[in-house]
Amino acid sequence: MDLETRELAYFVAVAEELHFGRAAERLGLAQPPLSRAIRQLERRLGVVLFERTSRKVELTGAGEELLDGARRALVAVAAAGRRAQRAGRPEPELVLVVKPGGDSGLLGPILDAYAADPDAVPVDVLVCGIGEQAHLLRDGRADVGFLHLPHDDLTGLDHERLLVEPAVAVLPAHHALAGRAEVRMADLAGEPLPRWPGSAADAGGPLVRDSAQLMQLIALGRAVAVLPDSARRHLIGDLVAVPVVDGPLTTVVVAWPEWSRSRPAAAFARVALRVAEGARTPAG
Repeated sequence: MDLETRELAYFVAVAEELHFGRAAERLGLAQPPLSRAIRQLERRLGVVLFERTSRKVELTGAGEELLDGARRALVAVAAAGRRAQRAGRPEPELVLVVKPGGDSGLLGPILDAYAADPDAVPVDVLVCGIGEQAHLLRDGRADVGFLHLPHDDLTGLDHERLLVEPAVAVLPAHHALAGRAEVRMADLAGEPLPRWPGSAADAGGPLVRDSAQLMQLIALGRAVAVLPDSARRHLIGDLVAVPVVDGPLTTVVVAWPEWSRSRPAAAFARVALRVAEGARTPAG
């Protein structure tokens, strides 16, 4: 059975709005043709996708199942288009996505080593917001990136582990714990830990969208944060980093789309792994 992307886009709009009128407005359509398209899709599939009453529209179990796959299919189609456009440019390039400070100090050495690889092409470094790297890889706007486990979702991506970082508590220098040689997570109980995009509204401290904002809030005494050890390199003003002996470990990986056949991306991942292994190996 062949489903058209147009049908899937119509279905996703209705499923997300749960209102045919709003979905039609979002799609730039009149409501009657949208309703007919959904009924036709249901007939072709032989299932009911929406329970409709005069008061509300709800997804059925079949509709919920289709929604996940439809979203992924639409992302894949859009990504294929972006990849084709980029591949057709006269000068090839590799788009690398990384959040601020998200390379653990490896990016400079990796770029230097990559430039000497026979499969290397010019690298465009795309600095994104917190948690955006995986999405940019999946939707075709980036070829390779640095991600962090367990925080980032690697669905649809392949990856290689580069290093594992212990945790530090980043505190204002005047904080009562700032002079400690080490702390435990229990010592931070009751502290205003930051909330990241997507976290629950009642999760504690202030909502933080980027690393610069986080460091400013810590400097003002409005938050403390448990971060990977490499955060030490980005401390500003009167901030200190104290090891958290039982803090969460962060695994830094280099990742790329699982469908990728890019020789430059494969070369970058290979070089990144070699540089990271060298950084983990004690001198001498």
